[in-house]
Amino acid sequence: MFEEEIKGKFDYDYTIKDTFMGFHCGNTCTTKLAFHEMKNQKIMARTLPEEVTNGTLEGDLIPGEATVYRLQSTSDSKLRAYVAEGEILPVRTRSFGSIGIFAVPEMGRFYRHVLVEKNYPHHAAITFHHNGRLLFEVFKFIGVELDEIEYNRPANDRYPSENPFK
Repeated sequence: MFEEEIKGKFDYDYTIKDTFMGFHCGNTCTTKLAFHEMKNQKIMARTLPEEVTNGTLEGDLIPGEATVYRLQSTSDSKLRAYVAEGEILPVRTRSFGSIGIFAVPEMGRFYRHVLVEKNYPHHAAITFHHNGRLLFEVFKFIGVELDEIEYNRPANDRYPSENPFK
């Protein structure tokens, strides 16, 4: 999918490490879906009667700007957050649920040095615009320490744990 439909076809030269599928197994508003279809919730339908899982709206997310973010508390009650701006690509997912192909510049580095190293779970929130500036200010306003607000750094801006001798 990457080689055929993404590589070299967008303004930013995304690598495979910059892209991922963002998935919501439940309903999503029709105005946020490029197309939609009423189905049963596939994951729950594996263990529950089908009539319990009917009525899930599925489809690919609309392409355009996106911001992926999360605010959480650590086990010792410290607030921590991240914000990463990118986009949802106009690429068919060929999957189920409410889903999209996301592209975030330098996502591979961000994933390793922020999401994994700081123990973020795989759940995140998204907005369908670039809201990084606003979210950064909100996180500061509610008391998240500046060194606990992470973002997808450009290639020339190393993370503290990133080896400078590549």
